[in-house]
Amino acid sequence: MSSKNPPTGADDSAEKRKYPRTPVASKILITHQSFGSMLVMTRDVSGGGVFLLMDEIPELPVGTVVEGQVQDEMPDRPLVKMELVRVDAEGLALRFLD
Repeated sequence: MSSKNPPTGADDSAEKRKYPRTPVASKILITHQSFGSMLVMTRDVSGGGVFLLMDEIPELPVGTVVEGQVQDEMPDRPLVKMELVRVDAEGLALRFLD
């Protein structure tokens, strides 16, 4: 007798993302005309975006575009434009635009 097992829910709750997240703790300088510049830490990064951990979260509407630049030993890191897609109690989720 062959029967299909009903789903347990584990697969249903798994994240189905185009780009998997990778935990990464890196300093990034973000800038926007409403708050100037802030040096913050990343929580995770993917091919599509980054989550920034922030103690003080600026009041920005979803869709706001900010610029970011990784701050490490490598000189002349490029400025990257990112769009705000989500805000939560820990910080900001941003999607890479370029």
